Amino acid sequence: MKNSDRQPILFLSHGSPMTALDGGELATTWTGLAKRLSKPDAILVVSAHWNTQLPVIGGSARPETVHDFGGFPAELYRMQYPAPGNPALAQQIKEVLADAGIAAGIDAGRGLDHGAWVPLRMLFPRADIPVVPLSVQPGRCPRHHYALGAALAPLAAENVLIVASGHITHNLGEYMRPGGERPSQSARAFRDWVHARLMAGDHEGLFDWLHEGPGARAAHPTPEHFLPLFVALGAAGEKRRTEWLGGGWVEQSLAADNYLFEVA
Repeated sequence: MKNSDRQPILFLSHGSPMTALDGGELATTWTGLAKRLSKPDAILVVSAHWNTQLPVIGGSARPETVHDFGGFPAELYRMQYPAPGNPALAQQIKEVLADAGIAAGIDAGRGLDHGAWVPLRMLFPRADIPVVPLSVQPGRCPRHHYALGAALAPLAAENVLIVASGHITHNLGEYMRPGGERPSQSARAFRDWVHARLMAGDHEGLFDWLHEGPGARAAHPTPEHFLPLFVALGAAGEKRRTEWLGGGWVEQSLAADNYLFEVA
């Protein structure tokens, strides 16, 4: 990977904001990945924590570090990820999506939420690579997000790293609830089902995840953390190579698997 201008496509389970302080298995996964990646010219992050009706691209020249959470240690709120933005790339992405028949907007004031900066500060701690965020549309289906990724696919050949940031399971009720089985049977069943299909290259089997995936509604009471996966799959294309990077479970509750996809 280090000698190629073609970047892989990443799906990262971004974990709790506390990962930025406590590290753990996710941090180990990301620091190991960082050693393998070549330096991109820019990073496009599709974050589960930015939800819109239509796709919106962050066009800020200097996106702020957004601390979009509450009740955490003061040290976490002092953390910054001062990466520059790239308004020209944001405009290019809007035009690429328009060419694919996907209407999109630009938000010149959008910063980097924790779905973006928590993993990026471990992958690229110097914060010297321009970052452009892109929203997800919880009201739209997986095929919409797959088409979104497919339209963005050529960027990977232009040395732009596409990072889809979400979670393989994301039930905050189970995460916050004291006691009980951890991971829950539904979370484990859904995680294993998704993993098997990803490793088999079966993205078609994932499109109807809400009805076909065991424990799907419990694993994802709302879809925004699962939809970035389809953007990654669309960007990687049908003839992709899939590598599981690990990640474990956040507080033994949220499946935090990470995947790297390469165009075959």
